[in-house]
Amino acid sequence: MENESFGFRSELTLNPFVIPPGGKYPIFFLGLAIYFFVIFCNLILLTLIILKRNLHKPMYFILFSLPLNDLIGITAMLPKVISDIVTETNNVYYPLCVLQAFLLHMYGGGVLFILAAMSFDRYVAICMPLRYSSVMTPRFVICIISLVWGLDFVLIVSLFSLQTRLPRCNSLIMNVFCDNPSLLKLTCENTTVNNIIGLFNTAVIQAVSVSIQAFSYVKILITCVFTRRSEAKTKAVNTCVAQLLILIIFEIVGTFTILSHRFKNVSVDLQRIMGMLIFIVPPLLNPIVYGLYTNEIRNTLLIVLKNRAFV
Repeated sequence: MENESFGFRSELTLNPFVIPPGGKYPIFFLGLAIYFFVIFCNLILLTLIILKRNLHKPMYFILFSLPLNDLIGITAMLPKVISDIVTETNNVYYPLCVLQAFLLHMYGGGVLFILAAMSFDRYVAICMPLRYSSVMTPRFVICIISLVWGLDFVLIVSLFSLQTRLPRCNSLIMNVFCDNPSLLKLTCENTTVNNIIGLFNTAVIQAVSVSIQAFSYVKILITCVFTRRSEAKTKAVNTCVAQLLILIIFEIVGTFTILSHRFKNVSVDLQRIMGMLIFIVPPLLNPIVYGLYTNEIRNTLLIVLKNRAFV
């Protein structure tokens, strides 16, 4: 293919799903229902944490980042995909494609860093209950939240900044949405450095997140085994099961998606579907697992609903 210099507003073509006749509107309305349900649940969780003083605690300030991150991830991906399906268009301008890819990668790293921060908070609360207030001070909580978003931002910026040096000679995105591997396939130049930095950033995110969570949950389980307080045991088990379930789902889908870009025998449609699930399943389950099944949030929500019913 002849090398071509694409302008700032160059238009790219997304590789769409093959939708059977009569299937685009059911898929569109299903996607729209999922999107609005996710938005509704996460906004409720955010609103409760902001407005209710009994939730103004370190645990919930850290938890606040989770629905916020989920809203970024699903909004950056799902509306564009389902609108392309119903309108049967599959074009996107390069700057918007880069923005979408940047937000989706920010979301992916953010999930792991936020889960790590939450696991550390639970470790301090369950394993060092008497020192919790002295350790999880407002200043320290702000530092944790800033580190979560700051480290995620720096790693993703370093990844995407490498793309500015690469000329593009192709305009076909081999996916239904934009991500870094798909953008790299637009160039005819050597992308070895980009791939190495991408794998390095992924390894850093995984290593930091998994090591913190492994340390926290092992300590929690040890405390659970040796403590005689049944309330502490129940709290530990609920915390571990909830967070580990979301982590395992995210890791399985994320690992498959990353590896699928490096193996040509993986079905393209399966690769796309698995890639989309990263941005749908966690935002769908997180407000239920961490919000509705957390006693204090659930009770606060029930009180709000009860008061509304009597108004």
